[in-house]
Amino acid sequence: MKKGLLDILKAKFLVSGDAPKNWRFILFASLLAVMMISSSHQADQKVHKIEKLKKEINGLRSSFFANRRSVQQLKMESSLTQKVVDRGLKASNVPPHKIIVKK
Repeated sequence: MKKGLLDILKAKFLVSGDAPKNWRFILFASLLAVMMISSSHQADQKVHKIEKLKKEINGLRSSFFANRRSVQQLKMESSLTQKVVDRGLKASNVPPHKIIVKK
């Protein structure tokens, strides 16, 4: 066992008679390791991008609700009356009449 460990540490398996078989396996294992590392980095980038987009969505959602609230306040009758008073308009005291057309 000690001799086998020393042979591995001295890399005798790379120069022995069946070395091409060992080299092919080492190249294959190296290629798989590179592909695995690349896949891991791509997954990490996607996770970071998803988190960034979630933060952006939350910001846009809050601004949407703020804008919707301000639009609803602008559409209220009381705020409209205050804005048109400056132009000399006022609410009518006479209620509207329904017009019925007979054919």
